[in-house]
Amino acid sequence: MARREIAACKTPRLEPIVSLPPLVTTIVLLSLSNVFMTFAWYGHLRALNHKPWIVAALVSWGIALFEYLLQVPANRIGHQVANVGQLKILQEVITLTLFVPFAVFYLREPLRLDYLWAGLCLLGAVYFMFRPALAA
Repeated sequence: MARREIAACKTPRLEPIVSLPPLVTTIVLLSLSNVFMTFAWYGHLRALNHKPWIVAALVSWGIALFEYLLQVPANRIGHQVANVGQLKILQEVITLTLFVPFAVFYLREPLRLDYLWAGLCLLGAVYFMFRPALAA
């Protein structure tokens, strides 16, 4: 094939099956990435607690790769409609929302009232970070 013919060939673009608004897409991707990250950071405390720390670190690192494969596009998509501070607070809310059930059901930690207080503090952070958008 000549160079001109190669340049003329275009890869077909895949259209999404469902088109979601950028903020919704960001929330979904960040939630999925958080599942991986929660397991990477804390799952070894139960699943690999009798293994050397280096084994736990390597397994966690492997799990974290999948987190980054979701988190990086989530933040790029989200940055179209939100600033970095808003994305960070959104991430923290998602983290706490997923971490509490993980800690209670997987790690068998007691459900403490402190999680509620932390969540209320995060709601305040959400208000302050998204206040300009709410006023518009």
